[in-house]
Amino acid sequence: MNTERKIAIVAGILYIIGTVAGILSVVVTGTVLAAPNSPAQISANANPIILGALLVLTMGLALAMVPVVMYPILKKYNPVLAMGYVVFRGALETVTCLILAICWLAIVMTANTFVQAGAVTDSTFQATSASLLAIGMTSVPLTAIIFSLGALMLYFVLFQARLLPRWISVWGLVAVIPYFAAAFLGVLGLTDSESAISSLMFFPMLIQEMVMAVWLIVKGFNPTAIVSGSAPSHAPRYQLAQNEA
Repeated sequence: MNTERKIAIVAGILYIIGTVAGILSVVVTGTVLAAPNSPAQISANANPIILGALLVLTMGLALAMVPVVMYPILKKYNPVLAMGYVVFRGALETVTCLILAICWLAIVMTANTFVQAGAVTDSTFQATSASLLAIGMTSVPLTAIIFSLGALMLYFVLFQARLLPRWISVWGLVAVIPYFAAAFLGVLGLTDSESAISSLMFFPMLIQEMVMAVWLIVKGFNPTAIVSGSAPSHAPRYQLAQNEA
């Protein structure tokens, strides 16, 4: 198995790990963080929140490793966008994930402190936890915006270089539009990132990335593009069609 094939498999696995971890982080926290009414309530439900924070960190780390792993290949075709992909999805997106996880853990620590002090119901805790939760939730649409910009860089390079079938790249370029729109509306406070509308706008990109992840694991990159080191526009039409099948 050559290096490029290994890179494709690792990238595909990381995509799946990151996406699954992100979904599970929402599932396990459920309604616990929806309305932190008292320190006792949060302290009693600390484990799901801690697990959710760990899953967010897992998501951030896994998805941050994808551009790092793919950089040696992408830089051959567009070094500027390849580096931009690393910066946006490898660094900036990781920072926003860290902010969210830290805020969740801070809520638990604050609740435990209040419970130990005997302040089972305290308006100060409610104000503090609400502020931490607001900061954490603000990072969600910011993460989505950073993700969208990084995705545009990735799919443009993939389309340009024909490293994957172009229908996958085009799907990504189209799906990023509603994804970015939902994130932008979330930053403006016009929609909730967890609302049905936002979820519907995020959904095409979620499916696209899982399809791409499976393709990377099963088939890998276009061997013609890998061998040539550039977009194989000079290849015969029947060969291009075969590579994109």
